[in-house]
Amino acid sequence: MTFILPCDESLHQSRGATVFNNAGILFAGDVVDSEFTDFERVMAVDFWGVVYGTKAFLPYVMRSDRGHVVNTSSAFGLMAAPGYSAYNAANFAVRGFTESLRQEMQVGGHPVKVTCVVPGGVRTSIARRAGHAVGVDGDEVARSFEERIARTDPGEAARVILRGVERGKARVLVGPDARVVDVVTRVLGPAYQRVLPAAMRLQR
Repeated sequence: MTFILPCDESLHQSRGATVFNNAGILFAGDVVDSEFTDFERVMAVDFWGVVYGTKAFLPYVMRSDRGHVVNTSSAFGLMAAPGYSAYNAANFAVRGFTESLRQEMQVGGHPVKVTCVVPGGVRTSIARRAGHAVGVDGDEVARSFEERIARTDPGEAARVILRGVERGKARVLVGPDARVVDVVTRVLGPAYQRVLPAAMRLQR
């Protein structure tokens, strides 16, 4: 879903527009158990939705004297997790696309800021509406998300995002879990791929 917010003179001292590309669906399932169509559906919404929204409005944003493109990825775009390969792939792609776009705007000297939003667990219905591979308990996926992960209120998430956008940040981390993931991936690097499976095995 793409939102366009006009920026009046009281906010930015000049005319411009801010485009928010915020669409996402979740799919749970190991690679071996997932169908090609499962990956295609998640990529179509989570990644291509951002690309289409950006491409559709970027020419207008570039013509304004001060514009902003805001694309939503996920903490799963910083750290991959077993069982969520389709969602990970789409959100890593959104992050790469957005970071590349930000640099292109800088190289071209365009008055356009670009921000990648990285939410952790926000209390939305994404898990309840998630798709899942055969053998995956969808109700358990939703329950686990809502009880263990979704800690951030949507209103608070919106406030954090808008504050980061107003400051022109390249990346806006939403929620304490997103900040933890950011630190872990910076400190451990690829080694997190050994730590995370080990922790998951201990929980079983």
